[in-house]
Amino acid sequence: RTASVSGATGAEVLVKALHESGVGVVFANPGTTEMHIVGALDTAGVAGMRSVLCLHETVCAGAADGYGRMAGKPAATLLHLGVGLANGIANLHNARRAMAPVVNIVGEMSTWIKGSDPILNMDIEKLAETVSSFTRTTESAEVIARDVAEAVVEGCYDVHGRGGSCVSTIILPHDFAFQAGVRASVRRVPWRPSRAISESFDGAGDFIKACAAALRQPGRKVAVYAAGAATLGGNYERVGKIAAACGAKLFCESLFSRLDRGVGSPHAARLPYFPQDALREFSKYDVVLCIDAKKPVAMFGYEKGPVDLIPLDEESLWEIDCGFDIDSALEMLYKETGASRIVPGTNCRGVFVVKESRPRRPAQNGKLAAMSMCNLIAAHQPEDAVVVDESLTSGTNYYEASKGCPKFSHLFQTGGAIGIGPPLAVGCAVACPDRKVINIQADGSGLYSPQALWTQAKEGLDVVTVVCSNRKYNILNLELEKQKVTSSNHAQNLTSLSDPPIDWVSLAEGFGVKASRATTISEFDELFSNAVRGKGPHLIEAVI
Repeated sequence: RTASVSGATGAEVLVKALHESGVGVVFANPGTTEMHIVGALDTAGVAGMRSVLCLHETVCAGAADGYGRMAGKPAATLLHLGVGLANGIANLHNARRAMAPVVNIVGEMSTWIKGSDPILNMDIEKLAETVSSFTRTTESAEVIARDVAEAVVEGCYDVHGRGGSCVSTIILPHDFAFQAGVRASVRRVPWRPSRAISESFDGAGDFIKACAAALRQPGRKVAVYAAGAATLGGNYERVGKIAAACGAKLFCESLFSRLDRGVGSPHAARLPYFPQDALREFSKYDVVLCIDAKKPVAMFGYEKGPVDLIPLDEESLWEIDCGFDIDSALEMLYKETGASRIVPGTNCRGVFVVKESRPRRPAQNGKLAAMSMCNLIAAHQPEDAVVVDESLTSGTNYYEASKGCPKFSHLFQTGGAIGIGPPLAVGCAVACPDRKVINIQADGSGLYSPQALWTQAKEGLDVVTVVCSNRKYNILNLELEKQKVTSSNHAQNLTSLSDPPIDWVSLAEGFGVKASRATTISEFDELFSNAVRGKGPHLIEAVI
């Protein structure tokens, strides 16, 4: 469906086009070149468009990522020039790795002044291309609507051949935004245009049959490694039944985008974080199937460390990825493997969690520690919670502790760039206002984006943040040990957050968020159970 627009400003055309493309939320940190877009949010005549002010661009980017992961459709960011985009790059990198649909709207200098190299001038396209599958500088006000529609379809949804990124960037010159009397056709874009499997990959049916035969070959140890769309809702259930039907061990990524977990769902083993451990795990298997997952490689190039983590040749490594429509491919593989006969709790080989089983609450006396904190979170989290997990070393125990909880969605720091937790929680809470959002947050990483707390307060978002306050960059201490770097005064100085300690309660209260501190098991038990039963943002500093 298309609608003609005449007499509007370029900015108003932009807002209308975003709305017709299914974008209903804008996470914004605008500047001078975006003021007409801000005005158009009121004057474009679009009902239901929500604007959310963020105090730093990394919050805009992380919030749009969280919204995309949970809503399954893009939010927009509104960023000021190249410097604003640069501030958001780390969390846009995370969004790229998570395959979260995001549309960046980045203001640009007016066309007639850019050549004079004003002080904020920058090559925005080159910057955007580091995270975006689709990048375009609009060439005239008349093509703004076309550019937006193509950004959504080609950038956010049609990931075939683009390496998995669903981030798009539109760069809008200032003069095109304030240009009046624009005539344009605004096209309605359907959500996630579907591609039949026959259109996305020639010979897909034969490939799936051969894959099923390899998975079911007698006497071979098999692993299924799932990510992306394969770990959501009904797809994840099918993946679990396929694994059970083939007698396969089910794995997920160490830094996964989103897992829909809990009672009634499969329970995948997380791939170990360190590459030697992951390689050792995959070395146990004769056949590995990767579903919507890139072939895993080491996160860093350690001295004498591995690169590829699956030590198999092409005959034994099967990949169902962006060349397929994942939904259709899974349905075909489900039939070919006879997975329909799998009944959770009866013949599922332990792949599914069939009974609620929360961890026992620890004894109330004693100091709070990382393990007791994780167990108490799992003991109290409500059904249908959204858990944003940037706990890093402090939350190691949470994944297993929570496997028997009622159904919930679990999101992780997918791209490895720290500082995503609080912004991601903002986006999840905007996308899912009826679900409790719990952010398990490492203290050092949380200091990259504490401004998100202010947005949580301003918007009244139902987020409980648990800060794992060990007052150090503990992951770096582990890396020092792993790389056999001799500890020194400099190492202590560059990994400690204890001198002076960060006062998270005062910090949160300064942003308008109710906050408290727990140093004992009994204190955290009471504070967290009360917080998840309440409404609105709340922060608990868990001193561990």
